[in-house]
Amino acid sequence: MTLADLLIGHPFGDDRALLCTIDAEVSAGGARTAARETAARLVTAGVRPGQAVAVQLPNGPEIITTMIGIWLAGAVFVPVNARAPQREVESVVESTRPAAIQRADGIEMLADAATFAADSAFATFTSGTTGRPKAILHTHTAYLELLDRILGPLRGNTADAAPAKSPSPNLIPVSLTLNAGIYNVLFGLRAGSAIVIMDRFATGEFATLVARYQIRSTVLPPAAMTMLCDDPAVTDLAPLRYVRSITAALSPLGATRFRDKFGVTVLNGYGQAEMGEVIGWTAADAKEHPEKLGAVGRVHAGVAIKIVDQAGNEVGVDEVGELLARPPNVAAGYAGGGDMGERIDGEGFMRTGDLARIDGDGFVWIEGRLGDVINRGGNKVFPDHVEEVLRLSPRVREVAVVGIPDDRLGEVPVAFVVGDASDDELQQLCRDHLVPYKVPVAFHRIDALPRSEVGKVLRRELVAYCAPTAGSS
Repeated sequence: MTLADLLIGHPFGDDRALLCTIDAEVSAGGARTAARETAARLVTAGVRPGQAVAVQLPNGPEIITTMIGIWLAGAVFVPVNARAPQREVESVVESTRPAAIQRADGIEMLADAATFAADSAFATFTSGTTGRPKAILHTHTAYLELLDRILGPLRGNTADAAPAKSPSPNLIPVSLTLNAGIYNVLFGLRAGSAIVIMDRFATGEFATLVARYQIRSTVLPPAAMTMLCDDPAVTDLAPLRYVRSITAALSPLGATRFRDKFGVTVLNGYGQAEMGEVIGWTAADAKEHPEKLGAVGRVHAGVAIKIVDQAGNEVGVDEVGELLARPPNVAAGYAGGGDMGERIDGEGFMRTGDLARIDGDGFVWIEGRLGDVINRGGNKVFPDHVEEVLRLSPRVREVAVVGIPDDRLGEVPVAFVVGDASDDELQQLCRDHLVPYKVPVAFHRIDALPRSEVGKVLRRELVAYCAPTAGSS
């Protein structure tokens, strides 16, 4: 079995709408035909099994049928943002060496194509928050296992059959150039549901699609939840009941705000592109533990985790350390060369680079990135903790805290704020909720936080902004 079978063998009859957008629907039969035609065109053009095909198409039915067609041809899918500048396209080509690029106007064949292992399915890129993005190579086998690992508890652990009653359509509000977008399309197909695709996120369109297709559960990045909360025209998202946060960390305050406005339960989850989701929530946990809002949930079946200190020793309950995870499968490696061995310890646990703690009930709480912790004269400052306090101000729309070099203390925290709260207000807010060494030494106003394509704050750009003036404490 390959991931292509999720469309070709989908339980919908040929006449039933399967791929939907705000203004169009493609039937299951039409989607299967389009995928097979894409495969035939690629083979005719000279694409061979194991070679990659870069695809630069907007979010919509065509990118999904193209992805499936690439797999039917035995090739590897490499998505490229339809709005990406030429330099970014060149970087993707350099990293993955595809045999062809598929655009809306046709197929362009390329020279010097790489050949990947037979089980290779697609490549997505790391977020690039700490350096140049790397292409992660995913396999059909590992991704099918991931889908069934998450779906198993929802369908009685029967891996092959979709439920007798069709599930709610899967609404995809993020780009299919992202692992989160591809995952949620394939999750919906594996579950036997229809797929509803947004080309780009807009609050009004999202609300319309939720009502039209009676969406009961979906995924949203934190930034999209903020946009919905801030839009006075969107007051109701019925029948939506659950939202899972994806692509970036969601603060408890953000989750509470969304829940209070729309009456929708917001669930965090945790995973990385190299391993998929390893921690998450069940509906039962959400009902039984509302006080845990803000945690990323409990460990999925078949996954092992541990929290370790700098020496690699496991820490106790509610102690913060680096999170390591050991899922049944991980990605095959990096398409541009190299494996993930340096991140895996002797017991098979992968280092995540994220700081976390596990409470007495087994819920996992993410405390920030290991590389983001600010060491102020020997005192550790977790940026997320400071940001959470600053968000208490109604005049702060977004905020990020970074550490900048300091001659005396090594590092000091500095806050970048989107909003019109005064320095005096922000300093007083911090003094009321934080010990003195956690209070930022400066507050900079910016129009928007620099973010990666998946919505993660590019802290290195904020640090660079401070570099000319660093040194005062």
